Amino acid sequence: MAPVTDLVTFGETMLRLSPPRGERLETTRDLTVQAGGAESNVAVGAARLGADARWLSKLPDSPLGRRIVTELRSHGVRPGVAWADPDESRVGTYYLEHGGEPRGTNVIYDRADAAITTVEPDELPTDAVAEAEWFHTTGITPALSEATAATTTALLRTAGEAGTTRSFDLNYRAKLWDPETARAAYEDLFEHVDTLFVPRRDAREVLDREGGAVEIAHGLATEFGFDTVVVTRGLEGAVALHDGSVYEQDVYEAETFDAIGTGDAFVAGYVAERLRGGDLPAALRWGSATAALKRTTDGDLAVTNLAEVRDVIDGEGGIDR
Repeated sequence: MAPVTDLVTFGETMLRLSPPRGERLETTRDLTVQAGGAESNVAVGAARLGADARWLSKLPDSPLGRRIVTELRSHGVRPGVAWADPDESRVGTYYLEHGGEPRGTNVIYDRADAAITTVEPDELPTDAVAEAEWFHTTGITPALSEATAATTTALLRTAGEAGTTRSFDLNYRAKLWDPETARAAYEDLFEHVDTLFVPRRDAREVLDREGGAVEIAHGLATEFGFDTVVVTRGLEGAVALHDGSVYEQDVYEAETFDAIGTGDAFVAGYVAERLRGGDLPAALRWGSATAALKRTTDGDLAVTNLAEVRDVIDGEGGIDR
């Protein structure tokens, strides 16, 4: 049977609260409210590039929970949400304070007792995972609670049993857990992953890998049997290993307005192109171009489209008259 859905993602989405640039959280009178979460960022980015995307999660049945769903739907994502009692749970939030050097940008999380921390597989439309062509989640989700870790494993198993391609973005967050605990949890999940996305820094500091990106990719693929390993290197671009072949991709230049969500945009562009039947080099180009466009916009989401990404890849741009 042909897949019913192109892409399904699973994870927490929070509300991002940001003061105007240059203002401090302790003095601002205004906060911009936006949805943000690694897996929903990927779903939005892929949906805007033509994929039929669903996002699974758990939220309180409250105005704030519905606020998240409404925003994601506005970008073409179909939510599959387990609704919780708002008296017993809440929406996680994070505060982002943009600052120039030497202060830099600061992120403050407020996600304790978020609804997703109690999620169980049978609360979610798991048939969507089995009927999808691609399933994606990240290393943030299993860090949130024992329930989210167990549900992440269950959904990856469901996807594997159904023949759905499974991808996992390491997405290590030091504010959630220490490297040793994270590494043990990640390695338990790796047997259920086909495509791994991993920043070179996290491969070294969390997975305890040495060497350059190509050596890291070969080591991970050999030990854990990944079909594809994509190692991202910041401004140095990305390296992918697939079927024994190595592919490299430079970054596309971008004037950075907001870097948050860049990695998720890369994954979105990559996955969207693979879903269209593109090969590895094409997927890397689409990932890099989508990431570049994300850096030019405010918020977590890659609010872009097929034509813009093609223009970046083709070297076009400038003033649209």
